[in-house]
Amino acid sequence: MALEELTARSEMISIGKVKSNPNNPRIIKDEKYKKLLASIKEFPQMLQLRPVVVNSDMVVLGGNMRLKACKEAGLTEIPVIKADEFTEEQQKQFIIKDNVGFGEWDMLANEWDMEELEDWSMELSDE
Repeated sequence: MALEELTARSEMISIGKVKSNPNNPRIIKDEKYKKLLASIKEFPQMLQLRPVVVNSDMVVLGGNMRLKACKEAGLTEIPVIKADEFTEEQQKQFIIKDNVGFGEWDMLANEWDMEELEDWSMELSDE
């Protein structure tokens, strides 16, 4: 299925119907989680372009920490994409691949405001 077709399938769902994945391989905690929560509170429209991905049982395949932050932010509905055509193996693969960070950031080359990036939860190293 093409990416455009999946994105078009995004729908608003009652947040209570979406279940966290107990096998989520990655967590965000402490200050990073606070930044994620603040980001969702300040700019919830972003979720429309990055919906939580769930399987046919409404268990999260991608977006566990966003789901947690959405609940804490008091949202009653969230956008989801149902990836109900994925096999069990594809679901496992998606969970891992969705949490892998590829590439490197080159903020200086693109003239980004470093303070603004930090406010948006970007971790900047001193290297």
